[in-house]
Amino acid sequence: MPSIEARPKPELHPEFCKGCGRCIEACSVHHCIAEGRDIHAQSGLVPVAFHPDGCNGCNLCVEACPEPYALMAGDAAGPEEHPVVSRHRAPAPQTVPDERVAFAEGKTLVVKGAHAAAIGALLAGCRHFFGYPITPSTEGAELMAKLLPRLGGTFLQAVSEVAAVNMMYGCGGGGKPCMTFTSSPGFSLMLEGVSYLIGSEIPGVIVNVMRAGPGLGNIGPAQADIKLTCRGLGHGATHAVALAPSTPQEMLDHAMLAFELSFKYRNPVVILADGYLGQMTGRVRLPGALVKPGLPAWAVSGDAAHRKNVHTSIYLNEADQEAHDEHILAKYAAMTEAEQRADLYRCEDAEVLLVACNTPARMAKGAVRALRDEGVAAGLFRPQTIWPFPAKVLVPLLPRVRRLVVVEASEGQLEDELRLALSHAGAGQAIPIDHVRRQGGNLPSQREILEGVRGPRAPRATARKVVTA
Repeated sequence: MPSIEARPKPELHPEFCKGCGRCIEACSVHHCIAEGRDIHAQSGLVPVAFHPDGCNGCNLCVEACPEPYALMAGDAAGPEEHPVVSRHRAPAPQTVPDERVAFAEGKTLVVKGAHAAAIGALLAGCRHFFGYPITPSTEGAELMAKLLPRLGGTFLQAVSEVAAVNMMYGCGGGGKPCMTFTSSPGFSLMLEGVSYLIGSEIPGVIVNVMRAGPGLGNIGPAQADIKLTCRGLGHGATHAVALAPSTPQEMLDHAMLAFELSFKYRNPVVILADGYLGQMTGRVRLPGALVKPGLPAWAVSGDAAHRKNVHTSIYLNEADQEAHDEHILAKYAAMTEAEQRADLYRCEDAEVLLVACNTPARMAKGAVRALRDEGVAAGLFRPQTIWPFPAKVLVPLLPRVRRLVVVEASEGQLEDELRLALSHAGAGQAIPIDHVRRQGGNLPSQREILEGVRGPRAPRATARKVVTA
């Protein structure tokens, strides 16, 4: 039997200690353990204080401790061999890169926009879906429910949108591509979870097929969630790349892009579509490759190689929180610099520039053609990202532009993004901005857009108004 001096002494790991005091009672003879005074920054609790000088290695304190690994018995082989201690000394895990697998390039399907986004997600390697049905996005979830089990994936209908986004937190934290489909009321319920995804740097893709509101509103198409997505995406300083497709083909393409960007930045990505785009049928051409996802080094995947990884958005020390916030803000700056996307139609010599996205951009494109036939030098600037707004693409066009006309199905939410982006860029202050707007599930028609461009720049007190900015 080893002498008292040779017995290894227990080790206290304060991050696991809840300060219950049972070990203090167990060590009532030698008094090597006392109540602590300092809050531990990781746990937020007050662990006990261990004074090993008088310890004889009896390990009664270890037997009394109800918390695994707070107090651990000494080991002659060294505490670094213990799995919980050694996780802090384990080598950094390596990223398993994605693979691109050849696919039937050029094959054409005729599908709804929501179906196209689901197909794009599958091609991007998504095999996990969590959601709650809500019109007009449900068709996307229905297709995932049909196909994922056949592909060895998981479809889980959650009890609510709140539950769905938190399931995405767990799945995305494991390094797996995951997504949800929702619509405006459901998107509101998800925003706390979206903030947690952003704070913990966890990827995930959210397709929001917008409907008219506020409240339950109706299931007609609208663009009334632009402000919510760009300026109110959960509590705290939260942003996410927001893609704005305008065709079923872009629903597929943007879904694939969304997963790429989500893992690139470890941040959720939002795809904003209107109700028509979710429901309309169109032709889509499949890409030449699909993605077989790997496993990122940061994943909490449950295996030995990744056991040291932790995801958290709580930092009780103010300096730690500030450093984390600055890291997140630096990511936003990188997104803003690299991910501004726009599609230009007849913009090279445009003097009247229409600005529109989603389905209204299709009517605006028809209006540009009609205006060109009349001899008006019109063009269409179509943001494909509304956050970040593609000001870097727009500003070089402005020296020729004499007038901007924003076409949207909301009360100026897209126009506000345009104005803010131009203000930050220090450009376009002398260019008048007009608009053509509809509300309540109605979209601006080509005729209304033409009237807005041709007519006088004066307010009209009608439901179908063209109002001067």
